[in-house]
Amino acid sequence: MTARVGVVVMAALLALYIALVAQRGWLLLVSGDPIAVAMGVALFVLPVIAVWALGRELWFGVRAERVGRRLEAEGGLPQDDVAVRPSGRVVREDGDAAFPALRDDAQAHPDDWRAWYRLGLGYDAAGDRRRARGAIRKAIALEAAERRAG
Repeated sequence: MTARVGVVVMAALLALYIALVAQRGWLLLVSGDPIAVAMGVALFVLPVIAVWALGRELWFGVRAERVGRRLEAEGGLPQDDVAVRPSGRVVREDGDAAFPALRDDAQAHPDDWRAWYRLGLGYDAAGDRRRARGAIRKAIALEAAERRAG
């Protein structure tokens, strides 16, 4: 729940930032000075990119959570006994120890979204966020294809 609150706070702060930048951009656009107008255009383009990036990340989070809930309902989440810090994060050494089995499962079942989701959790526990997101993205795509197929 605290992650959702954090996302809402960050999205609200980004919206406030975008509104302030848009206001400054408008003032630069109507100034008439060619350099100020160019800066005003840039101030409108950058918030559009920021909104796109925020939307993409929020959509990723929604889809990842949906797929995770489905896997949990099926009883398919990893059951490894790993130590957890008071913050809720897995102790890195335990995550590293559990990772090879998850990697081998995903390699043995390359079309199984469940294996890829578990691999994403393993990457996250091992501290490799970039690969974790990649594995979760693949799991989302495979799960969506499975849902469409039948």
